[in-house]
Amino acid sequence: MAESKYPRLVIVTGLSGAGKTQAVRCLEDLGFFCVDNLPPSLIPGLVDLLGHPGKEGEGITKVALVMDIRGGEFFTGLDAALNYLDGLGIPYEILFLEAADEILVRRYKETRRRHPLSSGGQILEGIIEERRRLEELRGRASKIIDTSELTPRQLKEQVSELFGSSRRQLIVSIISFGYKYGIPLDADLVMDVRFLPNPYYVPALRPFTGHDRCVKDFVLASPVTQQFTKQFTALLRFLIPHYLNEGKSHLVIAIGCTGGQHRSVALANKLGEFLQSEDYVVTVKHRDVVRYLGTGNRR
Repeated sequence: MAESKYPRLVIVTGLSGAGKTQAVRCLEDLGFFCVDNLPPSLIPGLVDLLGHPGKEGEGITKVALVMDIRGGEFFTGLDAALNYLDGLGIPYEILFLEAADEILVRRYKETRRRHPLSSGGQILEGIIEERRRLEELRGRASKIIDTSELTPRQLKEQVSELFGSSRRQLIVSIISFGYKYGIPLDADLVMDVRFLPNPYYVPALRPFTGHDRCVKDFVLASPVTQQFTKQFTALLRFLIPHYLNEGKSHLVIAIGCTGGQHRSVALANKLGEFLQSEDYVVTVKHRDVVRYLGTGNRR
């Protein structure tokens, strides 16, 4: 793929209160030239300028544009601006930040700020309307980050993982989870491994997790697991190069069992080892296993 003459272009958008300010500060730290609340109608002129920089713009290689509902009527032109970029074949990425309604309401109450779409102080109504207006844009996003349970530091880490390298590569995040606690909202691929033999029903294994050798051996030694692992890794060998060709920079794979303690943990670790052996940048996180450490009620 020929290198573009344009700087790397990231459009940061999403729900008000979801953390766009923290995200753009991180991008600034990563060397991005950031423009906040840019009217979409100015994108064509800015992109043309960046593609043919004068002396002042020669050092700009990474640009982040923050555009959201604060732009009012101007914001409605974003779809046309993106179509303009698509028509010229100019590459861009969309980072969309969101959070659960109750989290956003709490954040607004804590800061005592007014939601840009609220009327009469009805924060939730403004959030619901904003979510509706952004639905189509969310569907065009290259990466969606749900910040409901993220600290500012964790959000910074995720943004740094996504945009910290100018070299185009795919970062793979593997998350083990328990279905009883809900599916991770930012997952791209979700694999249900509840069909595998469950160590929970072996009393001697019940207190342990997928990190422990006894549970790992039990799960991975199963013929069903071995057949599944062979076929799933073959599928990923097929999928990931195509994601790269389409410009995707971050892939989140969620592996779920009933409680997120045994099977999903063992499989997530195994999958991480496989992808690392394939020379991908991989992070493995276990969302729910901490719920069971030090307790007697494990599954």
